[in-house]
Amino acid sequence: MRSCSPCAACKLLRRRCAEDCIFAPYFPSQDPHRFAIVHKVFGASNVSKALQELPVDQRGDAASSMVYEANARVRDPVYGCVGAISYLQNQVSQLQMQLTVAQTELLRIKMQQDSPSPPYLAPTNNFNNIDSQPEYLNFPSSTNVIQDPSLKTESIWT
Repeated sequence: MRSCSPCAACKLLRRRCAEDCIFAPYFPSQDPHRFAIVHKVFGASNVSKALQELPVDQRGDAASSMVYEANARVRDPVYGCVGAISYLQNQVSQLQMQLTVAQTELLRIKMQQDSPSPPYLAPTNNFNNIDSQPEYLNFPSSTNVIQDPSLKTESIWT
């Protein structure tokens, strides 16, 4: 049997709390803020209807969900819980990317440690000696280029 004090819902609504009050098991008088926030967002009538439509074993979870959603709606009136879920999904995605980068870096370091490093070869600067340059750097001078007069195009300006 319940104590004499009314539940948080009946106290806020200023009504007598009946023995079979739908709110009493889920909104105790010790936590009046819990019902106040749900009432502000959803309204007492809607909460009552929602709880009555559910089986008794699911009502506690439904009341907790309504409290969570109401708190989220007060913090973020536009998105509510969806905003919190979206934020957390983005955070998970960013952390997964950071984890992938860290794992890749660890693999690179491990591969460097496992493979013997080749001996260090100092770069040579042989650009002053034209004979030591690779062939693709030995361009012919412009005087040695054969110019075919048939390839010339006429200019509209001349």
